[in-house]
Amino acid sequence: MPSSSDPEAPRGLPPGALLALGLAAFGSAFAMRLTDPLLPRLAQEFSVSLAQAAQVVTVFSMAYGLAQLLFGPLGDRFGKFRVIGWAAMACALASVASALAPGHAELVGARLAGGIAAAAIIPLSMAFIGDMVAYADRQPVLARFLVGQILGMSSGVVVGGLAADHLGWRLPFWGLAAWFVAIALTMQRVGRRVPRPSGAPATGNPVRRMAGEFAKVLSVPWARVVLATVFLEGACIFGAFAFIAVHLHTVFHLPLAAAGATLMAFGAGGILFAFGARPLVARMGETQLAAWGGAIVALALLGMAWAPAWWWAVPGCLAAGLGFYMLHNTLQTNATQMAPERRGAAVSSFACCFFLGQAIGVWLAGLSVTEHGTRPLMVVGALGTLVVGAAFGRLRARHSARALAAAA
Repeated sequence: MPSSSDPEAPRGLPPGALLALGLAAFGSAFAMRLTDPLLPRLAQEFSVSLAQAAQVVTVFSMAYGLAQLLFGPLGDRFGKFRVIGWAAMACALASVASALAPGHAELVGARLAGGIAAAAIIPLSMAFIGDMVAYADRQPVLARFLVGQILGMSSGVVVGGLAADHLGWRLPFWGLAAWFVAIALTMQRVGRRVPRPSGAPATGNPVRRMAGEFAKVLSVPWARVVLATVFLEGACIFGAFAFIAVHLHTVFHLPLAAAGATLMAFGAGGILFAFGARPLVARMGETQLAAWGGAIVALALLGMAWAPAWWWAVPGCLAAGLGFYMLHNTLQTNATQMAPERRGAAVSSFACCFFLGQAIGVWLAGLSVTEHGTRPLMVVGALGTLVVGAAFGRLRARHSARALAAAA
């Protein structure tokens, strides 16, 4: 077994696996957030409204969420690491289709395909880590894995902003296609050291079998709490976050490139959490991490909504990133253990709810922002996140108390 001191192979992870998964997560998160700062430019180029342009964000998130219902059982059947490699190659093809899209409808279709393909990467990576790493050590390892996702989100909005102002919106999709090809080849090489799934091949109707797997996950009361919480988290936070660049551009007339660069602070806040996760988890515990995380995000969004100058968004995004990952990493850790005997389906259900929440949040935000502007949207997102974090913290404390009482 690899030494726990090896940064690429903590506990039971094969050498190189965590790095490969992190790089794949980078590409998936980059693809997801790339179009956020592009929305005004896409609306202008394709002569559509801002709400219509936001469909490239909504369909990606919606497809990403619904496709979890397919990839969770596929990962359990064929091997999570192998399926992630296949998905990376499919992401490359979808990125090429986006780069070549001649119109708005074609771009929306390509983003739909990209959302389906990218759906396998982060959730199956989390489930794979859950298979290989003991629960007591899992939250810090997941936090380190999150670094790739965080950097991908930050880089996506920065490159999207640069492309909107200077590079042309198609160029980043070509770069993303090349990245995913490299990831697919890396996954193939590292995958030779990953054990194949054990057990007899599944038999019977595959649709009925998958439905049964998800039904068993939903039969667990705590799983229903985690899934409902992450759905609301995705809607509240990312419904607002998708329009922060638009807020800075329309309210303060900040160039889209600069607005996208400002959002990098969100990723910096996430990295701050990732490297401080072990002492934070030890000191605060899951209950306080969730409650304080929601409160920090709420304060950050309120501060940015009423900021008198654009540069307030830098510390605001930093705080929002820290708070979001305090809350979300706690939810992720619970997701990997809420149904351990069918972890692939459980974590895929978690991701499905998270990204469906994002999709619905962005859709509702797109309808709202046209009529009411960005400031009320950010206030609603702040208040919703505050309630979500506080409620989950309280429910987690009750769940822990019941578990201790049952074990006594």
